[in-house]
Amino acid sequence: MEKNNQNENRLNIELKEDVADGTYSNLAIISHSPSEFVIDFVRMLPGMPKAGVKSRIIMTPDNAKRLLSALNENVMKYEKTFGVIKEKDVPKIPFTFGGPTPEA
Repeated sequence: MEKNNQNENRLNIELKEDVADGTYSNLAIISHSPSEFVIDFVRMLPGMPKAGVKSRIIMTPDNAKRLLSALNENVMKYEKTFGVIKEKDVPKIPFTFGGPTPEA
């Protein structure tokens, strides 16, 4: 009976070909309201005056906190295997979208 219970708790996740290649981003802009977090993934290229949002993810605050925990856990695993990730100085980029000040 335990085996059936395990099958009922499985989640079948489909990764379609057009999504499997991924989208490169080198900047994330995060803002929030009382009911959701919005993460805009941006690709900035040298010499380009505009940077485009390549993907936007909207999630509830509890799911954002789960993402933070999962990302932290994975960074710790990465650093244990490959060494500490050295943080580079990131230039301050003024963003004004009319909402709360985003953090990346």
